[in-house]
Amino acid sequence: MKSAVSELLAQAVQSLQAEGFIPADVEPRIMLENTRDKAHGDLATNLAMTLAKPCRQAPRQIAERLVAALPDSPLVRDVEIAGPGFINFFLSEETSRLLLERLFAEGQQFGRQNIGQGEKIQVEFVSANPTGPLHVGHGRGAAYGATVSDLLAAVGFEVHREYYVNDAGRQMDILATSVYLRYLELCGESPSFPDNGYRGDYIIDIARAILAADGEQFRLPAAELFADVRPDASAGGDKEQHIDDLIAAARRQLGTERYERFFGEALEGIRSDIEQDLHEFGIDYQLWFSERSLTEGESQVEQAIRKLQDRGHVYEKDGALWFRSTDFGDDKDRVLKRDNGQTTYFASDVAYHENKFARGFSKVINIWGADHHGYIARVRAAMQALGYDPDNLIIPMVQFANLYRGSEKLAMSTRSGSFVTLRELRAEVGNDAARFIYVTRKVDQQMDFDLELAKSQSKDNPVYYVQYAHARVASVLRKLEEDGQPLDRANGLDNIELLTEDAEKDILKQLAQYPEVLRNAALSYEPHQMANYLRDLAGAFHAWYNGTRVLVREDELRNARLTLALAVQQVIANGLHLLGVSAPDSM
Repeated sequence: MKSAVSELLAQAVQSLQAEGFIPADVEPRIMLENTRDKAHGDLATNLAMTLAKPCRQAPRQIAERLVAALPDSPLVRDVEIAGPGFINFFLSEETSRLLLERLFAEGQQFGRQNIGQGEKIQVEFVSANPTGPLHVGHGRGAAYGATVSDLLAAVGFEVHREYYVNDAGRQMDILATSVYLRYLELCGESPSFPDNGYRGDYIIDIARAILAADGEQFRLPAAELFADVRPDASAGGDKEQHIDDLIAAARRQLGTERYERFFGEALEGIRSDIEQDLHEFGIDYQLWFSERSLTEGESQVEQAIRKLQDRGHVYEKDGALWFRSTDFGDDKDRVLKRDNGQTTYFASDVAYHENKFARGFSKVINIWGADHHGYIARVRAAMQALGYDPDNLIIPMVQFANLYRGSEKLAMSTRSGSFVTLRELRAEVGNDAARFIYVTRKVDQQMDFDLELAKSQSKDNPVYYVQYAHARVASVLRKLEEDGQPLDRANGLDNIELLTEDAEKDILKQLAQYPEVLRNAALSYEPHQMANYLRDLAGAFHAWYNGTRVLVREDELRNARLTLALAVQQVIANGLHLLGVSAPDSM
């Protein structure tokens, strides 16, 4: 309806330009808003105010001329001017019939648009280190990233979903060494486990799998392994030095190939577990991108550093190579290569993001946890230095999700192994509740996930409330079929003007807003807009259904009301699908 009324206003502007009232070189931006007060109609525009300066006229005079120049339309019942020059439009009952006809004709496609026109966008999300199972904190980023991707695809973008596998660096060595120590324990050795090793039961499971496949061929005496290792913090030493010494000892005594057995088994075991976990959560990727691949063969990391050097953005200091990121707004310069010749995590980030843009994505969306906030400026600086528009690197930050069971806050520490996994959460509350609740708040706000609420069957549980609206309509239609009084939708559409109650008009207005909500949620990367819309629509439906007799004796009115209910059901199904949530026919 907005597009139709916008076209009427555009024609009025063209008419007044032909008359010379509006300068010919003026290209006004026509904005229509949904009114909050029914007394002000259905749609309103401030177009007259925006034209006041170029026309050198009072806004109200411009509004009067615009209204007089509006073409006649069966969609508009009345137009009025309010205040200093707002133009309010009252839509006719014909708009409701046309809306529902379009809604039923398009069905599952209703609301989808082609704003993106196939533009390629990459969305990278979750990308948790493969050092343990996903926990409920990762779940929020997973639900958010998947929903943003689906919303963008629904408005016409070609979306590429990607997971960056951090399979290089010190944390992976700590993981591999932790697995090896558990392996030695299973072989009957008694190594001292480091304070900052990975302690979860999954580490023992990986070690047990290696022992079952390869036997004790990797067994070494624990005393021999720890011979040259400095003491741990519990023994008065430095825990970081201790774990680094252990890693070096394991590498040295096992040898590269045997050490890689533990490294590879740990990496692939956890990575594949993460992939399965996300798949079962309704999330799949086009690519799992390996960080290690950036340094294999013709190292992309070295290539990125050379590109920055060739552009004059790198200098040497104290034997290290530095990127002059302060030239691009960062608070300090960043090391690309240390004095020992090792490249930094930041250098890998530069190479990875250069790789992304080189693959032809017009926009790159990184969905990062709040603890990565400090990385934004330096990565954007590097992209600008390499010649890319930093505004095309979009980085929403996902705040933490706190998990509660009643009044008890549950721990989430991957290193200690004391956390609730995403898989455990899904088993307890189900995918639907998890996916929906995760996106009910703005992603940059912290959220508390209440397990008891997520399992409750009440209107306070948002996903249950929305799904119940869908199931309720299905239940009514089944009962009518059983009673031999099936819905005559054609008759219902022909009698939509019988829907005269305020609650019915409000629902029709909400249904008309669905394509706009979808567009805004997608373009602003805010799935909570869709979640809140569905909750409001379900609330309006439940209130109307509870307060209105839908199954009246009069065929025309009954069919009209049932047709409205069926339209609500379709829109709820469409919206839930974009959130990765099912739309059940019974509950």
